[in-house]
Amino acid sequence: MINKSNIDILAFGAHADDVEIGMGGTIAKYVQQGREIVICDLTKAEMSSNGTVPLRQEEADKAAEILGVKRISLVYPTGDYT
Repeated sequence: MINKSNIDILAFGAHADDVEIGMGGTIAKYVQQGREIVICDLTKAEMSSNGTVPLRQEEADKAAEILGVKRISLVYPTGDYT
């Protein structure tokens, strides 16, 4: 469970791995300083050409563990909005 009053940084990414790729080093720096960080994925990346949803989720969970952060997902659908 995430205690909202303890969050120092909330980082949003469209898909699992976007935040880690874009600012993993910055996140690691702030975790080392004792900051509480939560990564929020907006989608499950159902239409991604890189891996499957379960594989990407497994990798995202492992990345969160390595970085020492928590992760949540809003699970908005990925799709064609035309």
